[in-house]
Amino acid sequence: MLILGTFVTTQAQESEQAPIWESIMLVPDNTKLKVLGENLRKHNMKYHKEGAFKSTVFNILTGPNSGKIVWMMGPLQYSDLDTRPATGGHDEDWRDNVMPYVKRIEQGEYWKGMSKWSNTDMLPNDPSANPILYVRYWEVNGEHGFGVDQHLDMASATIKAMPGNNPWGVYDNEFRQGKIGRHLATVSFIKNWTDFGTSWPFRATFDKVHGADKWDPFIRNRNATFTDWWDEVWVYDKALSGD
Repeated sequence: MLILGTFVTTQAQESEQAPIWESIMLVPDNTKLKVLGENLRKHNMKYHKEGAFKSTVFNILTGPNSGKIVWMMGPLQYSDLDTRPATGGHDEDWRDNVMPYVKRIEQGEYWKGMSKWSNTDMLPNDPSANPILYVRYWEVNGEHGFGVDQHLDMASATIKAMPGNNPWGVYDNEFRQGKIGRHLATVSFIKNWTDFGTSWPFRATFDKVHGADKWDPFIRNRNATFTDWWDEVWVYDKALSGD
């Protein structure tokens, strides 16, 4: 488990069937994007079109990782990885037709969905319906990991009480990464860019759900629990995914 303290207990209580996604970040050779796109799509359509091995591809648009590609497989269980595509030409196709057009691979990760806090059940089974992902990474202070549950309990209750549909997911990075610090991720699934210009009534809803006097303690707990947090915006690339 990643975080010491009560967060470990919460993880242990999560169902063994909690969904998991494998994720890698591709740094493309920008002089060969056309060929990379064509070959990656062919690979995904042949080997990652459905089930646990289905692939979804996103382009990162903001932050220091702008221009990189996220390739994601799942949702799956760890047991699925024992029968993942490998033989029958899969590995050779990736080696010969994808990797020559990629400078390097970064951030190989496994993310577990935390159903206790998420409300992703409202998402349709079509990534193109909410094609923009507002991803926030959280770095947990190892000495204050006990504050994670409280922060996510209050944030989740607030988002679930907000008017309209506000699909939001919480994900745990399954394996330690030293100083990289991508311990948790929260994701808002956005329909269009116009939504970014619409006021998000988080504070007003928070006051209704928890009481205005709880806001300052909420912020203090956040600041003590997390040493850093930062955002990325991803956009779903249907053309490259296994769809």
